[in-house]
Amino acid sequence: MYQVIGDTQSRAFRVTWMLEELGLPYEQIKVKPHTPEALACNPSGKIPALKDGDTILTDSTAILTYLADKHGGLTYPAGTVERAKQDGLTHMVLDELDAVLWTGARHTFALPEDKRVPAVKDSLKWEFARNSARLANCIKGPFLMGDKMTIADIIATHCLNWAFSAKFPIEDERLLAYAKEMRGRDAFKRAVAN
Repeated sequence: MYQVIGDTQSRAFRVTWMLEELGLPYEQIKVKPHTPEALACNPSGKIPALKDGDTILTDSTAILTYLADKHGGLTYPAGTVERAKQDGLTHMVLDELDAVLWTGARHTFALPEDKRVPAVKDSLKWEFARNSARLANCIKGPFLMGDKMTIADIIATHCLNWAFSAKFPIEDERLLAYAKEMRGRDAFKRAVAN
């Protein structure tokens, strides 16, 4: 059985949602970053980590890719054009949404107080709005890739939910409808309830 290290209010949610979508059993160790349990899995203390037997994997996107490839779900086969497009969307979301949100979080609570620049958040909100509008133009159906849900959808939805809680406005109706549909998935609800 897989073991997910990280609490639900983090990128660990991406992993638990993926496991729920794939119908795989797992145990979640709900810890915050830099706790002894997190440090035992990752010298940086970052979460999430995934234990698969004696192997420990870190980085939510690497974990999602591993699970997708290993279990043949929520991905296209490696070496296909569809996989390259999926990976392109995944990296776009990471670069243009996740990175912006994480920069905002660092300047809110993660950095030492004397290193924070609260004024940067206005610029980040502008950048997020511009980038999220580009993402809305990528939606090809019920999912980013069309009729097939992929790991890019998990990361994008997580970022859209994170933006809402961080008070980064999402104004595009297509994105709001997309995020609502994704949150309505049974596996999403099970991951939240866990």
